Amino acid sequence: MALISNEELNQTVAHEPQQETSKDGQIEVETDEGENLCEDESRPPESDWIISINKNLDKAEEDHMACSWKKRSIYRIPHYLKDGKEKACVPQIVSIGPFHHGDERLCEKDKDKWRGLVCMLKRNNQRIEEYLDAVTKVEEKARACYEATIDMCNEKFIEMMVLDGCFVIELFWGFFYGFDKLGYTHDDPVFSSSRSSMDIIRRDMILLENQIPLFILDLLFCLQLGQPDRIGLLAKLALQFFYSLKPTDCPLYCLSWTRLEFDPLPLEGELHCLELFRRSLLYPRPKPVATQQSSQTGLQFIHCVTELRKKGIKFRNGEVEGFWNIRFKDGILEIPRLVIGDETPPLFLNLIAFEQCHFNCGNDITSYLIFMDNLINSAEDVGHLHDCGIMEHWLGSDTEVADLFNKLCKEVVLVGGHSYLSGLSKDVNTYSGNKCNGYIASLKLKYFSNPWSIISLIAAIILLVLTLAQTLYAVFGYYRPGF
Repeated sequence: MALISNEELNQTVAHEPQQETSKDGQIEVETDEGENLCEDESRPPESDWIISINKNLDKAEEDHMACSWKKRSIYRIPHYLKDGKEKACVPQIVSIGPFHHGDERLCEKDKDKWRGLVCMLKRNNQRIEEYLDAVTKVEEKARACYEATIDMCNEKFIEMMVLDGCFVIELFWGFFYGFDKLGYTHDDPVFSSSRSSMDIIRRDMILLENQIPLFILDLLFCLQLGQPDRIGLLAKLALQFFYSLKPTDCPLYCLSWTRLEFDPLPLEGELHCLELFRRSLLYPRPKPVATQQSSQTGLQFIHCVTELRKKGIKFRNGEVEGFWNIRFKDGILEIPRLVIGDETPPLFLNLIAFEQCHFNCGNDITSYLIFMDNLINSAEDVGHLHDCGIMEHWLGSDTEVADLFNKLCKEVVLVGGHSYLSGLSKDVNTYSGNKCNGYIASLKLKYFSNPWSIISLIAAIILLVLTLAQTLYAVFGYYRPGF
């Protein structure tokens, strides 16, 4: 075994780090360079994974402190509502706003947007910089209206807002004022009221995922008119443009508005066309039916039309005040006329989605549709409502209408757990639970449901009376012969 000399031993000791105890009890290590390191500081640097997580935590804290969700009003439709109804959720020929911007299916209409922008600028002798500068000042406010973070640079986002906004304004203004007066020819493929594509465009522009804030439209419209005090006028033009989508014969309250003060319900976020249309449908706002208990309770389940008829309840076309204005009194359920066309299913779906997503906007449309879903289970139910003048539709059959309501409210819950129809549904259930009413109704349905059954009943009564008279005459003649 080789022996280590004293010189080699000293060299080895000299190269070893010297350990000293610090005042706080930690062991300090003295390196060759003379640096002192604490033992707990010798861990490896943070990985990219940890850095990414910390960035997400910081961003979440910023969002939480800013309460950014309060400014949102334009949402992506939840997947549980889209199930099997994707076509009713996405635009078919034109995109408005960032959610479907750049979709290859919809890019064909971009050239028409640019064409409309050129016509508008030339008509008003304006420069595009005026519009770009105005939208730049409110870009952050506009971005905050959307549920998801918009992955677009500032210039691209502003360009999209101006291009889409001016396109929408041209359609509103041309529909009201006349496209020919705006400089378009009668055979224009888009800017013409006589083109069938207008109906599809109108349907696309009412979708929840296809919106831009109304304050952007107001800003651009006031710039076009050169009158900054005309805020509110565009809302009237918008409602006239969407008038044909109304699911009822009741009028939309738009002609007498001067400002957007027709709905006292305060809403967080910024108004858009779908929300504007929804408010107009609910004006004046539905009032809950007062009962012995508070009306602010959940909507009770009620039986379908066929079953309620067996319980003695009659159906009648209600007064034209609002399609939501359902009344029940003395066994008569009054429901205003409901008109259903091809555009009605996507309209209802997007109205439900907005009420499901937006905080504190109410659930009146959802309540109405759940109530109608309870009433309609089959084609027979739809047929009777049609016979009563309550429902009119242009779908293929009554069965399709029944399927529409049954699928529309699937997986839908009432936000807040209360409904303006809760008191009415309770009254309907109370009346239908009375057995006496059921017996009388069954008798009427069995013997007085049609003229032939009435004639048969009358004939049977006459036959019974004649038979009874003959019997009495025979008995009377037996005891008093010769009478």
